[in-house]
Amino acid sequence: MSKFITVAKTQDVPPGTGRTVEVQGVWIALFNVDGSFFAVDNTCPHAGGPIGEGSLSGDVVTCPWHGWQFNVRTGERLGNPNFTVACCPVRVEGEQIQIALPPDFK
Repeated sequence: MSKFITVAKTQDVPPGTGRTVEVQGVWIALFNVDGSFFAVDNTCPHAGGPIGEGSLSGDVVTCPWHGWQFNVRTGERLGNPNFTVACCPVRVEGEQIQIALPPDFK
């Protein structure tokens, strides 16, 4: 079972925004979609762009480098679900946002 690590407070990630956090040496993009938190690999599969620096619209983040878009709930690329970014479990304990890396996370 993966260990949950506290990475931020809920007020650190306002609704409609994202940020990059470190979980056990891995950079993860964390997003707040209307009060629900989602976490995906911060590295875009296209050219390695920093997804956590992208703009969030609803539950879709746009990579700032070349515009690839991903659903932060599922990790699937819009228009081509054959490309994905890995998703991580997220939970909120009080005001603490916690993320766990899946055992097969790369």
